[in-house]
Amino acid sequence: MREAVAAFLRKESAVGILLMIATLAAMGFANSPLRCFYDLMLQTPLEVRLGDIEVAKPLLLWINDGLMAVFFLLIGLEVKRELLVGQLSSRDQIILPGIAALGGMLMPALIYVAVNAGDATALNGWAIPAATDIAFALGILALVGDRVPSSLKIFLLALAIIDDLGAIVIIALFYSGDVSGTMLLLALLCIALLALLNRLGVETLAPYIWVGAFLWLFVLKSGVHATLAGVALAFAIPLHGRKNPHHSPLESLEHALQPWVNFWILPLFAFANAGIPLAGMTPGALFHHVPLGIMLGLVIGKLAGVFGFSAMAIRLGWARLPEQGSWRQLFGVSVLCGIGFTMSLFIGGLAFEHTGGSAESYLFSHRIGILSGSLISGIFGYLILKSSSSSAPAN
Repeated sequence: MREAVAAFLRKESAVGILLMIATLAAMGFANSPLRCFYDLMLQTPLEVRLGDIEVAKPLLLWINDGLMAVFFLLIGLEVKRELLVGQLSSRDQIILPGIAALGGMLMPALIYVAVNAGDATALNGWAIPAATDIAFALGILALVGDRVPSSLKIFLLALAIIDDLGAIVIIALFYSGDVSGTMLLLALLCIALLALLNRLGVETLAPYIWVGAFLWLFVLKSGVHATLAGVALAFAIPLHGRKNPHHSPLESLEHALQPWVNFWILPLFAFANAGIPLAGMTPGALFHHVPLGIMLGLVIGKLAGVFGFSAMAIRLGWARLPEQGSWRQLFGVSVLCGIGFTMSLFIGGLAFEHTGGSAESYLFSHRIGILSGSLISGIFGYLILKSSSSSAPAN
């Protein structure tokens, strides 16, 4: 049994399957007599005090603001590594996924805005369909097997990394609250200390983690979203050690975090955020302008942006079709990019959690759009790629 579990966890599809199980479990709790226990658990208050600085939040926000900071730390580590030595380290490698990611963020946002024009509260969610869930997308790609060449998997991975970087910028610019100058100054001092540790060639991770913990606290209290502290910490971790060039503090931390993030934090986030009570909900609820805009943004906007911008770049000679890949396979991968889930749920919570009034209903309706759009994109992307030939011509 232990060997079977270990073999499952090594599969690329494992994370996506666990996220699906967590989502179904959340839906089950939210639509059963156990719903009161589900809500009670998520609203359980937890408090941490450091002198006069107090953090008192329900469990749901500890997951979304605390544990997700670790998720963003992992994203930051991956982005830094890819920018320095990986798939984003040269112009030839970055141009096609970069253009595709730009289109994949722009087109869904435009579709959402067009559908929700006239509703100022709903427009807060314009960035919800702009994100791609790399865990689900790569998981479905793994289910297809060797029908898709590795070059397209690398394309999808690079696109998702750039997409995550774009989401980080969007959160920093558009989804931060009122800023406390004192706390922001303390956060900047922590960042300066992290930079100093890097400059001095400190390779031990413990000092970075301790400073990063205080950075998270100060960023949380400053009004800037706390998860961005994870990204700032990631960019301070050195890629290579000075004493031992073959030792990478960044990669050591990345490898240590991956199982915790993939198999605990992300499923827990999905379980805490995907519970949608369906009582009294009619099929027409899907056509409310918020979920409709999200669904159309993920299904149509992502496809139009990723495939359309990729095709334009290839036809204009700015980039080449991924090696041994076909246009049909590129189309299928573009459809998979419509799986928003984790980052979309996260941005949706930021978009509507503090707007009050009629936006309270949007806290649930936006999840309907995310789940339905992601499900449609996942199914159609899988079917398209499954029916493609493994020996498809490159052009």
